[in-house]
Amino acid sequence: MEDTSKYLIHADVTADGVVERSDVVGAIFGQTEGLLGDDLDLRDLRQSGKVGRIDVEITSTGGQSHGQVTIATSLDKVETATLAAALETISRVGPCRADLEIREIEDVRAAKRKEVVDRAKELLRTGFDDTIMSSDEILAEVRQQVRVEDITEYEGLPAGPRVTDSDAIIVVEGRADVLTLLKYGIKNAIAVEGTNVPDAVAELTRHRTVTAFLDGDRGGDLILEELAQVGDIDYVAFAPAEGSVEDLDHHELFAALRNKVPYDTVAELNEPREAVAATDGSATPSPPPSDAGPDATDRRETTATTETGAGDGATAADADPTQPAKAKTERTATTRSAGESEPNRTGTESSPASGGDRTAADEAESDDDRSPETVYGHAAAVIRAETDRVRFLDGDGETIDEVHAGDAYDALEDLEPVPTTVVLDDALGQRLLDLAADRGVDRIIARSLGAFTKRPTAVRIHAIDEIAERPPETNKSH
Repeated sequence: MEDTSKYLIHADVTADGVVERSDVVGAIFGQTEGLLGDDLDLRDLRQSGKVGRIDVEITSTGGQSHGQVTIATSLDKVETATLAAALETISRVGPCRADLEIREIEDVRAAKRKEVVDRAKELLRTGFDDTIMSSDEILAEVRQQVRVEDITEYEGLPAGPRVTDSDAIIVVEGRADVLTLLKYGIKNAIAVEGTNVPDAVAELTRHRTVTAFLDGDRGGDLILEELAQVGDIDYVAFAPAEGSVEDLDHHELFAALRNKVPYDTVAELNEPREAVAATDGSATPSPPPSDAGPDATDRRETTATTETGAGDGATAADADPTQPAKAKTERTATTRSAGESEPNRTGTESSPASGGDRTAADEAESDDDRSPETVYGHAAAVIRAETDRVRFLDGDGETIDEVHAGDAYDALEDLEPVPTTVVLDDALGQRLLDLAADRGVDRIIARSLGAFTKRPTAVRIHAIDEIAERPPETNKSH
């Protein structure tokens, strides 16, 4: 009956004496019998199921009885109201004078509707995922998923997809480290999966340029020691002290790789990590990287192939993050010896006497010590020409993008790949500097420097006149 009832009649009963529940029920049936006719006779309605069980709660105190009566019905409104009115005709309960008064008639469906509304409000508030992703977040999510899915295996070991064809590889400790590097676009890493270096990795190191990128703990030292015994290591990089490669964020990871050092410089030390520059620059600085950094893109591979004339013979190392200067400069030197001229960074062709025959040492110089063409070619074209523009450069000094200086922040925020150098014909402010540090930019050259409340150590910043009063003569257009 409770499932089909429409209304609940609630009544208060008072008796001048001590009565019990059975006395109240008997009074209800006895004193309403025949009062409303056969169709609304309470006994018949009870037997047919149109009236439910009569619930009575009554207590006696001080010689009087007080209680509540509840009757469930499936009658319509009119019939229910008539039945309720008939209950108020009861004047005696058992031997005592009594009074029964209807307190309310509750619509059961209204109560259920209220429960439905309350529950709907709760579901509306908590049941839906209100996270709305922006376009950039959607693209970043998809891009990261694609990178993570790129993980492959090399001889049963976790590896990036470029390990098999790259001239340079990064050896890390475990699968999580490979995934971390993939997340930031580095696809030529392979894991040794423990301190016991597999034969496949040892053999691979003999034919590639190898950077060991290890955790900054005792385990990293042990892996380096065994790897040096069974394989051939060219460079060494460590995560910060007691840190793990898998826990590094974008900035920390690239800073650690930029601070790698040749293995020969740490081979004789008891604590190899002491010779590897930490991300805060507290240790001995490493030789500067000769390439654009670990986030070099496949676009650079195409550019390098075109410049060297290698055609189909160019290797994937042209776009590889850890390729040393020697392979790249050998190809460059070959091209120069053939009498070819290359456009310098200002857009003019350099003569063989002024820059045509560049050595491997020239190519291996750091960003600070590079030939003036790279810095001042773009600085002259952007800053000294007072263009009010900003130019973003990759590690080879090639232009990635160029926009108005007022749009520098928005352009850098969305730019892919991340530029290595930013040339800005404007005053450098705190907001743009913070974004450059977060994105992993190496260097900013600006018309002037603003007042900074904090100055990130990972980004080298210069006003153009701090570097030189004017560009070198070799940078002038012919």
